[in-house]
Amino acid sequence: MENNNGNSAGSSASGKGLGLFRATGIYVGAILGSGVLVLPAIAAKEAGPASLLAWAVLLVFCIPVAFSFAEMSRQQPDAGGIAHFVKRAFGRRASAVAGYLFYFSIPFGAPATAVIGGNYIAHAVGGGRETAVLAAAVILLAAFASNAVGIMVSSRVQLALMVLLVGLLALAVVLAAPQAKAENFQPFAPHGYWAVGGAASLLFFCFAGWEAVSHLAGEFRNPGRDLRRATWLTLVVVGAVYIGVVAASVAVLGPQLPDTPVPVAALLEKGLGSLAAPLTAVAAAVLTFGPINTFVAGASRLGAALASDGVLPPALARGAGRGQVPAGSLATLAVLTLLSFAAAIAGLTDMQFQIGAASACFTAVTAFGLAAGIRLLRPRTAAWYGVIVAAVVMVGVLLFSGWALGVPLVLAAAAVVVGTRSGRSAAPETAPVTVPDTMLGAVPPN
Repeated sequence: MENNNGNSAGSSASGKGLGLFRATGIYVGAILGSGVLVLPAIAAKEAGPASLLAWAVLLVFCIPVAFSFAEMSRQQPDAGGIAHFVKRAFGRRASAVAGYLFYFSIPFGAPATAVIGGNYIAHAVGGGRETAVLAAAVILLAAFASNAVGIMVSSRVQLALMVLLVGLLALAVVLAAPQAKAENFQPFAPHGYWAVGGAASLLFFCFAGWEAVSHLAGEFRNPGRDLRRATWLTLVVVGAVYIGVVAASVAVLGPQLPDTPVPVAALLEKGLGSLAAPLTAVAAAVLTFGPINTFVAGASRLGAALASDGVLPPALARGAGRGQVPAGSLATLAVLTLLSFAAAIAGLTDMQFQIGAASACFTAVTAFGLAAGIRLLRPRTAAWYGVIVAAVVMVGVLLFSGWALGVPLVLAAAAVVVGTRSGRSAAPETAPVTVPDTMLGAVPPN
């Protein structure tokens, strides 16, 4: 999974690849999801207006997670992403496990996310189950088609959609603001401050997605400079959107918020009346498309890297180069995802299974990446301590996955078996490395 894109000057000189704003569009698309349409209400039911604290705490928690992945990607941009970090830290077999967990989580997570978006679209336009299924199918096909035409086109589309989305959510907040009431923040913590912890656990996956972009670092025009900048911009945009929408929801909807199924639609209705429904449908479509598009982009490149490493079929390695379309890997993901989608529609699997399986895999992958960061980043720095705390939290979340923990365990076992077999015919495994002079805090800012 090695490449030669670590030289940021060389990549910049080429004039090709993702610039800062397109990179930020991909980052924002990975983090913002359809959860913002409903989770303000669910969190308010759990903790009242104090749920705002849960959103703020999780935003702060994201900082060490985001910058640990950004720094590791900046050191060695590679399509393997977290699998590449794990290989550097712990070796080839551990890398295969991390790669399998991310790659094979997509067929679980993408259909579930698309169906959630489809349901919101159907609710907004007054359609039934057929409308929801059709909308979900269109979102899935659009994400795979976007990636099939290449990362440059895909990133341009995503940047435009993210600008539209942030504009729509800002419009909802601005239109509703004149109806805000200070008394709606009282009582601030009706269920006590311990309830904020429960709300945070519900909101956690509104902040996941930093690991997905690590697979795209090699596509950046200047990763040494733009990864940090894109991370900061994304934190600012995501923080402003989440805190703005949640604060407006509490201030305007007040005691009605916990029972409001689509708070953003309710905010838009305050200022636009009947026009709120189609705008809510557009917001739901964009919020759903964004993360699917980014995760498919990252996973398809990871699949090609894993195939080059011998732990997936060699045919999937085609298109693994920078700026190319990993056609074999992308097609495999598309087939597996559409089969999973068809199974869900036919009632052979349910939404709870798909969401649980994907969440457990993503949590395990993130924990893997943070564990690698503990080894690869410079010890006893603020960032290093932050990664340790984040890793402990991620392991704790993973242990609460219940039955869904079986999915990453099965995938891990399969990766170990395949990795062991491929390792017998491969060159001797390179020992895990630690590079003190290039760790976080030792690299001068660009």
